[in-house]
Amino acid sequence: MRQLTSLDVQFLAAEDGRTHGHVSAVSILDPATAPEGKLTLADITRVFRERLHLLPPLCWRLVEVPLGLDYPRWLDDPDFDLEFHLRELYLPPPGNLAQLAEQVSRIVSRPLDRTRPLWECYLIRGLEGGNVALLIKVHHALVDGVSGSEILGMLFDASAEERKIPAGSSPPRDRQPGDWSLLARGVAATPRQLTRAIGALPAALGHLDTLPTLRNIPGVGLASGAAHKLKTRNQDGRLLQAPAGRAPRTRFNATISPHRRIALGTLSLAEIKAIKNACGATVNDVIVALSTAAIREWLIAHDDLPDEPLLAMIPISVRTEAQIGTFGNRVAVMIVPLATNEPDPLRRLQITHERLRAAKERHQAVPADILASANHLIPPSLFARASALTASFAASGRLSPPYNVIISNVPGSPVPVYAAGAQQIASYPVSVIHDGVGLNITVFSYQDRVDFGLVADRELIPDLDRMTESLAEALAELSDAVRPLAAVARS
Repeated sequence: MRQLTSLDVQFLAAEDGRTHGHVSAVSILDPATAPEGKLTLADITRVFRERLHLLPPLCWRLVEVPLGLDYPRWLDDPDFDLEFHLRELYLPPPGNLAQLAEQVSRIVSRPLDRTRPLWECYLIRGLEGGNVALLIKVHHALVDGVSGSEILGMLFDASAEERKIPAGSSPPRDRQPGDWSLLARGVAATPRQLTRAIGALPAALGHLDTLPTLRNIPGVGLASGAAHKLKTRNQDGRLLQAPAGRAPRTRFNATISPHRRIALGTLSLAEIKAIKNACGATVNDVIVALSTAAIREWLIAHDDLPDEPLLAMIPISVRTEAQIGTFGNRVAVMIVPLATNEPDPLRRLQITHERLRAAKERHQAVPADILASANHLIPPSLFARASALTASFAASGRLSPPYNVIISNVPGSPVPVYAAGAQQIASYPVSVIHDGVGLNITVFSYQDRVDFGLVADRELIPDLDRMTESLAEALAELSDAVRPLAAVARS
């Protein structure tokens, strides 16, 4: 059996019937490149079956420890049924992107079955142009952005001709533990948990104000600031920027429902790179600035734009080379003020660049395992309750939200990839929201495009499509603004 880390458990603990802990990827595939010009569920089933030995997490089932005395464990499912996880459905005509987004919103609004391995895959037919969609839905306790991309990499090929996968030997199956055995392990782990908490305290105390789940609890900032006084300079001796302040409340920073609204959109990677080259920025700077512009326009349209900048939580992978292929979560986060109160697009990008650079400097001064260390301060038996309580306080207004929005950028393949011979045309990410933070913007880059997946609570943001339109408008506005700068650079 393999024990979950505290970061993995965090995504399980957040689930309460309204918050769901799974993430998804929606690939648009062209069957014309596949053998015989078609893609069937039997083709997808064959690919999964041939490669399951390379994807052991897809066969793991969750095993809870009685009374929550220790973190859960993954067990090889003795009754694993591949066909249960693979489904097929059809869109009604005309099968456009908005209809696909609506169907995906229904699928991701349903929790995964915890009595089985925590993933599902849907082949969705009926898209316009003869394309099909492949939706893969996996619990965040199993994967983060990087390890999720690793799973997709195992299922996709670099050409329409499928690579030859050596047959894998069946590994020995885990023995099914009884409740008494798990309970005994949990009791035996209690002293180790205390030692772990004591060991985590010195590293965590000075950085509690950077942790999304703790930063707005009364007294945390004061205690963290006192412990951090001697660690406020970078390696060059310059003062580090103080942690971001409090998040202002907007209409999507409230209690969420179980239901999601999804919006999908695409921008040109070449245009984004032209902007970043002209302004001395990064691709991520431009993506965050465009997201900021779209959020700003939506808030203005709803007469809800705060005077203070909104705060974004931006995940960062801290996975080392030695941890490649280990699945699970290896992430840290940055809390970054967005330039939502800046109307000028060029100035907005400049502010975004400066704030992301400062946030990265501060991130480098924080231990890579700070999230895990902070989680170790809470006994496993109280972890789920503490997570739910903090989120409910933020949603109800008794605490400020820890941040306003999640923005994540996951690099994808710069070359075409294929599933069972069908070329991938686009890849849209679909991530998570939670109480107090009802909006998530996640981005996949693929070839010459940047695919956005926007996720929101269905009631809090009923017109989410407006944000994808604003993303395109913001890119055009920024391209026009940097054109004189690019002309000067060429001359």
